[in-house]
Amino acid sequence: MNVCVFLSAADLDVRYTEPARRFAELLGKASHTLVWGGSDTGLMKVVADGVSEAGGRLSGVSVDFLAAKARLVSAPDEMVFTRSLAERKATLVERADAFVIMVGGMGTLDEATEILELKKHGRTAKPVVLLNTAGFYDGLREQLRRMEDEGFLPLPLAELVFIADDPAQALAFLEDTLPNA
Repeated sequence: MNVCVFLSAADLDVRYTEPARRFAELLGKASHTLVWGGSDTGLMKVVADGVSEAGGRLSGVSVDFLAAKARLVSAPDEMVFTRSLAERKATLVERADAFVIMVGGMGTLDEATEILELKKHGRTAKPVVLLNTAGFYDGLREQLRRMEDEGFLPLPLAELVFIADDPAQALAFLEDTLPNA
Protein backbone atom coordinates (compact mmCIF):
# COMPACT_ATOMS: atom_id res chain seq x y z
CA MET A 1 0.00 0.00 0.00
CA ASN A 2 1.24 3.51 -0.82
CA VAL A 3 0.53 5.59 2.28
CA CYS A 4 0.88 9.34 1.94
CA VAL A 5 1.76 11.00 5.22
CA PHE A 6 1.22 14.72 5.63
CA LEU A 7 3.42 16.00 8.47
CA SER A 8 5.85 18.62 9.66
CA ALA A 9 9.45 19.03 8.57
CA ALA A 10 10.22 20.77 11.90
CA ASP A 11 12.25 19.30 14.73
CA LEU A 12 9.68 18.43 17.37
CA ASP A 13 9.36 17.20 20.93
CA VAL A 14 9.64 13.49 21.70
CA ARG A 15 5.89 13.32 22.44
CA TYR A 16 5.42 13.76 18.68
CA THR A 17 8.51 12.05 17.31
CA GLU A 18 8.15 8.75 19.19
CA PRO A 19 4.59 7.97 17.98
CA ALA A 20 5.59 9.06 14.45
CA ARG A 21 8.56 6.71 14.61
CA ARG A 22 6.31 3.86 15.80
CA PHE A 23 3.93 4.44 12.90
CA ALA A 24 6.86 4.48 10.47
CA GLU A 25 8.22 1.21 11.83
CA LEU A 26 4.80 -0.45 11.54
CA LEU A 27 4.49 0.83 7.98
CA GLY A 28 7.94 -0.45 7.03
CA LYS A 29 7.55 -3.85 8.72
CA ALA A 30 4.35 -4.37 6.75
CA SER A 31 6.31 -3.61 3.53
CA HIS A 32 4.25 -0.57 2.68
CA THR A 33 5.57 2.47 0.81
CA LEU A 34 5.80 5.89 2.43
CA VAL A 35 4.74 8.66 0.07
CA TRP A 36 5.81 11.95 1.66
CA GLY A 37 6.99 15.49 1.02
CA GLY A 38 10.56 14.31 0.48
CA SER A 39 12.23 16.35 3.19
CA ASP A 40 15.22 15.02 5.11
CA THR A 41 14.57 17.27 8.11
CA GLY A 42 12.52 17.16 11.27
CA LEU A 43 9.56 14.84 11.64
CA MET A 44 9.66 14.00 7.93
CA LYS A 45 13.17 12.61 8.41
CA VAL A 46 12.10 10.64 11.50
CA VAL A 47 9.30 8.95 9.56
CA ALA A 48 11.36 8.31 6.41
CA ASP A 49 14.20 6.82 8.51
CA GLY A 50 11.77 4.61 10.41
CA VAL A 51 10.09 3.25 7.29
CA SER A 52 13.39 2.64 5.52
CA GLU A 53 15.06 0.96 8.50
CA ALA A 54 12.05 -1.34 8.95
CA GLY A 55 12.11 -2.50 5.32
CA GLY A 56 9.54 -0.26 3.68
CA ARG A 57 9.94 1.78 0.50
CA LEU A 58 10.24 5.56 0.19
CA SER A 59 8.60 7.67 -2.50
CA GLY A 60 9.39 11.35 -2.03
CA VAL A 61 7.72 14.27 -3.74
CA SER A 62 9.52 17.53 -3.13
CA VAL A 63 9.31 20.94 -4.74
CA ASP A 64 12.12 22.70 -6.60
CA PHE A 65 12.53 25.53 -4.09
CA LEU A 66 12.98 22.97 -1.26
CA ALA A 67 15.51 20.80 -3.12
CA ALA A 68 18.26 21.65 -0.62
CA LYS A 69 16.20 19.96 2.13
CA ALA A 70 15.28 16.89 0.08
CA ARG A 71 16.38 13.42 1.07
CA LEU A 72 19.13 12.59 -1.40
CA VAL A 73 22.08 11.39 0.68
CA SER A 74 20.37 8.27 1.96
CA ALA A 75 18.66 7.74 -1.38
CA PRO A 76 14.95 7.10 -1.23
CA ASP A 77 13.62 4.52 -3.63
CA GLU A 78 12.11 7.38 -5.63
CA MET A 79 12.31 11.17 -5.48
CA VAL A 80 10.32 13.48 -7.73
CA PHE A 81 10.58 17.26 -7.86
CA THR A 82 7.66 19.48 -8.82
CA ARG A 83 7.55 23.15 -9.77
CA SER A 84 5.04 24.29 -7.14
CA LEU A 85 3.41 23.30 -3.87
CA ALA A 86 0.10 22.82 -5.69
CA GLU A 87 1.75 20.41 -8.14
CA ARG A 88 3.41 18.61 -5.23
CA LYS A 89 0.05 18.12 -3.49
CA ALA A 90 -1.53 16.81 -6.68
CA THR A 91 1.36 14.38 -7.19
CA LEU A 92 1.16 13.15 -3.59
CA VAL A 93 -2.59 12.56 -3.95
CA GLU A 94 -2.12 10.74 -7.25
CA ARG A 95 0.58 8.38 -5.92
CA ALA A 96 -1.19 7.43 -2.68
CA ASP A 97 -3.66 4.67 -1.87
CA ALA A 98 -4.40 6.22 1.53
CA PHE A 99 -3.53 9.25 3.68
CA VAL A 100 -2.39 9.80 7.25
CA ILE A 101 -2.35 13.31 8.66
CA MET A 102 0.23 13.65 11.43
CA VAL A 103 1.15 16.67 13.52
CA GLY A 104 2.22 19.70 11.55
CA GLY A 105 1.91 23.38 10.85
CA MET A 106 0.31 25.42 8.10
CA GLY A 107 1.57 23.22 5.25
CA THR A 108 0.18 20.09 6.90
CA LEU A 109 -3.12 21.81 7.59
CA ASP A 110 -3.29 22.92 3.95
CA GLU A 111 -2.67 19.35 2.75
CA ALA A 112 -5.18 17.95 5.24
CA THR A 113 -7.95 20.31 4.21
CA GLU A 114 -7.23 19.68 0.53
CA ILE A 115 -7.60 15.90 0.83
CA LEU A 116 -10.70 16.24 3.03
CA GLU A 117 -12.25 18.65 0.53
CA LEU A 118 -11.51 16.26 -2.35
CA LYS A 119 -13.10 13.44 -0.38
CA LYS A 120 -16.12 15.57 0.57
CA HIS A 121 -16.79 16.26 -3.11
CA GLY A 122 -16.34 12.63 -4.16
CA ARG A 123 -13.10 13.39 -6.07
CA THR A 124 -11.37 10.60 -4.14
CA ALA A 125 -12.56 7.60 -2.15
CA LYS A 126 -9.13 6.91 -0.64
CA PRO A 127 -9.16 6.50 3.14
CA VAL A 128 -7.95 9.38 5.31
CA VAL A 129 -6.71 9.00 8.89
CA LEU A 130 -6.14 11.88 11.26
CA LEU A 131 -3.50 10.65 13.74
CA ASN A 132 -4.29 12.64 16.86
CA THR A 133 -0.92 12.30 18.59
CA ALA A 134 -0.87 13.67 22.15
CA GLY A 135 -4.26 15.30 21.52
CA PHE A 136 -2.73 17.62 18.90
CA TYR A 137 -5.91 17.61 16.80
CA ASP A 138 -8.49 17.68 19.61
CA GLY A 139 -9.60 21.15 18.52
CA LEU A 140 -9.91 20.08 14.89
CA ARG A 141 -11.86 16.97 15.91
CA GLU A 142 -14.28 19.19 17.84
CA GLN A 143 -14.59 21.55 14.85
CA LEU A 144 -15.26 18.68 12.45
CA ARG A 145 -17.95 17.31 14.77
CA ARG A 146 -19.55 20.74 14.93
CA MET A 147 -19.48 20.96 11.13
CA GLU A 148 -21.22 17.60 10.97
CA ASP A 149 -23.79 18.45 13.68
CA GLU A 150 -24.67 21.78 12.08
CA GLY A 151 -25.02 20.46 8.53
CA PHE A 152 -21.80 21.72 6.94
CA LEU A 153 -20.72 18.26 5.76
CA PRO A 154 -22.59 16.50 2.95
CA LEU A 155 -21.62 13.09 4.33
CA PRO A 156 -21.08 11.65 7.80
CA LEU A 157 -17.79 12.56 9.45
CA ALA A 158 -16.97 8.84 9.80
CA GLU A 159 -17.03 8.53 5.99
CA LEU A 160 -14.77 11.55 5.58
CA VAL A 161 -11.98 10.77 8.05
CA PHE A 162 -11.03 8.17 10.64
CA ILE A 163 -9.57 9.73 13.78
CA ALA A 164 -6.96 7.52 15.45
CA ASP A 165 -5.29 8.17 18.77
CA ASP A 166 -2.33 5.84 18.25
CA PRO A 167 -0.15 4.60 15.37
CA ALA A 168 -1.26 0.95 15.51
CA GLN A 169 -4.93 1.97 15.32
CA ALA A 170 -4.18 4.18 12.30
CA LEU A 171 -2.41 1.45 10.33
CA ALA A 172 -4.96 -1.22 11.32
CA PHE A 173 -7.75 0.96 9.94
CA LEU A 174 -5.91 1.39 6.63
CA GLU A 175 -5.12 -2.31 6.30
CA ASP A 176 -8.72 -3.25 7.11
CA THR A 177 -10.04 -0.69 4.64
CA LEU A 178 -7.61 -1.62 1.82
CA PRO A 179 -6.65 -5.24 2.55
CA ASN A 180 -5.22 -5.91 -0.92
CA ALA A 181 -3.31 -2.68 -1.44
